[in-house]
Amino acid sequence: MTVEALPLDETFAVPADAAALDRAAAALRENGFVVHIVDTIADARSLLGELLPRDREIFTASSQTLELSGITADIDESGEYVSVRAKAGPPSADVWDTVRLGATPEVVVGSVHAVTEDGHLLAGSASGSQLAPYAAGAKLAYWVVGAQKIVPDVATGLRRIHSYSLPRESARLQERYNQTSFIGRILILEREAFPDRGHVILVREAAGF
Repeated sequence: MTVEALPLDETFAVPADAAALDRAAAALRENGFVVHIVDTIADARSLLGELLPRDREIFTASSQTLELSGITADIDESGEYVSVRAKAGPPSADVWDTVRLGATPEVVVGSVHAVTEDGHLLAGSASGSQLAPYAAGAKLAYWVVGAQKIVPDVATGLRRIHSYSLPRESARLQERYNQTSFIGRILILEREAFPDRGHVILVREAAGF
């Protein structure tokens, strides 16, 4: 049975305060993630330009944070990077080709739907295409996360996915493609096993949904 999106809860659109962001950052570091804190999404875009390698394959996960900020275009269209999507060419008619496209890149860049104050990352997905590289497929992972995604705990993070991220994504798809979305899979990253693998760029302003 498909779980429908909950009514849109706009409280999840409000950026967390500085104290909550600092608690999340400290907990993420304790859990093995590398944390960068920037003021604006433009600063995050600039920072990624400094951090991302130019000689390793990079996969851009589907993300409104990345698309709206210009980060997706920087990686996939500028010619500066070895883009998995650019090398693959136009999307395949076979949906499984699309799902598997970024399963094991050297580097993945994306976002998540919630970050808890005890240092966990939550990402929801319909197909799960971005979850494989997030979990283990990529040797390096970079997540750009707006401060409105910081929540007290996992339970609140799950509620945020269903009552904010999902209805916002469904509305976007309805307007663009006349279809809605659903949550098929949810990944919870509690701790990073490999030193310097997982980078979380926390943005003090709202970014994406």
